[in-house]
Amino acid sequence: MSGYLSISPEVQQALDARQAVVAFETTILSFGLPSPVNERVGFLCESVAREMGAVPATVAILNGQVRVGLDASEIRYFCSRSPDIAKVNLQNFAAALVSKRPGAFTVAASVKACAMAGIRVFATGGIGGVHRGYAETLDISSDLRALAEYPVIVVSAGAKSILDVGATLEVLETLGVPVVGYNTDRFPLFFTAESSFELDQKCDSPEAVAALARTHFECGGRGMLVVTPVPSEYSLPREELDRWIVTALEEASARGVTGKAVTPFLLERLESLSGGRTLKANEALIENNARLASRIAVAYSRAYQ
Repeated sequence: MSGYLSISPEVQQALDARQAVVAFETTILSFGLPSPVNERVGFLCESVAREMGAVPATVAILNGQVRVGLDASEIRYFCSRSPDIAKVNLQNFAAALVSKRPGAFTVAASVKACAMAGIRVFATGGIGGVHRGYAETLDISSDLRALAEYPVIVVSAGAKSILDVGATLEVLETLGVPVVGYNTDRFPLFFTAESSFELDQKCDSPEAVAALARTHFECGGRGMLVVTPVPSEYSLPREELDRWIVTALEEASARGVTGKAVTPFLLERLESLSGGRTLKANEALIENNARLASRIAVAYSRAYQ
């Protein structure tokens, strides 16, 4: 893979020394968050990682290579909203490399890049999953496939609230992906701290998560999902959020929005319907996830020091 993989010297040095490294995606920056929030969040994640004692590794495609560890100018580029930037998932991963077009990684593609580089911990906002109305659309995120295939700890605020969360959890169970609550025994719903979905596994410290992950990997397991709620002061009432989601879904249907365009459309409409509250919650949960992922990466690396 050396021809397709380019790891920054700082990240490579940390990996060689078995020090803590935590990866971050670029789709959030290029397609998920508005400007200038995206740039603030991109640098904040890297800063939080360093504060916690981990080396940040933001991942993307540049010049026909999987880049693991971007510099400041490259992060700013992925925040620029340039039309040249492609959204890269598992399906078009190779095509993006061949085209040499800049590519922002989704969760699934980021997890694949982590596996290529040997990074064990990755932080995102919320994972994708089974979409509402799946029986008609067959729309299911490749994030779930990536979790089942690559040995990476994925830290998130649960699944995006716009999804069929019950079906998403059933698929994760079928795929053998452990879902671990961090200081919670209920699956969080991205903008909302709690749901009615109970979790079988709970950890109360980064060290406990790291120990569980090591055992999972050593027993031949692949990905593991660690979920932590959005900070309580930013959590939105479930009933109110559900009303906004139903409204946004009806608008998407009326406008013929389908496929990959659904999620960004719904998130943009939720921001408008909530008066910006979902955007503030999104920022807060991304920072919270970055902090926890960095602490887990540090705890995981200590076993090899």
